[in-house]
Amino acid sequence: MVRVVLHIGTNIGYREINLDLVLIMISNHIGDILSLSSIYETESWGNIEQDDFLNQALICHSYLSANQILDQIHLIESKMGRQRSIKWGPRIIDIDILFYNEEIIENHNLKIPHPQLTNRNFVLIPLLDICPEYEHPVLNKNIKELAQECQDRSKVTLYK
Repeated sequence: MVRVVLHIGTNIGYREINLDLVLIMISNHIGDILSLSSIYETESWGNIEQDDFLNQALICHSYLSANQILDQIHLIESKMGRQRSIKWGPRIIDIDILFYNEEIIENHNLKIPHPQLTNRNFVLIPLLDICPEYEHPVLNKNIKELAQECQDRSKVTLYK
């Protein structure tokens, strides 16, 4: 069994319901959710001409390989209606694998740890809720240190 750290986000439709639904689907298709961050409302990143996102981080246990998890993520996103037409565009759901145990994985489909997580407050701040001492296996710094060093100044606020 492996420990997987995921990040989820949504900015289309009923955002809270989207998060609730994706958590059920993750539990059913990937593994048991062990820990869940608060929900944060965040400015869009990359393509800023769109509605704000709700974002959340979670840790789950899984028996799947990293590539199998990626396949399940694509299946979940598709079932929820995600269309990949605009890079960093609006989306009903987005699921990213941030960490897979302490493994470093790089192939044509997948890079773990997620290569952009250190540059994004909307990822690091939810991670502070659930694993502030977790050490990035490449940078050998924990999430708390990475959040302090992050240059991203986009607005991330606790939702409700």
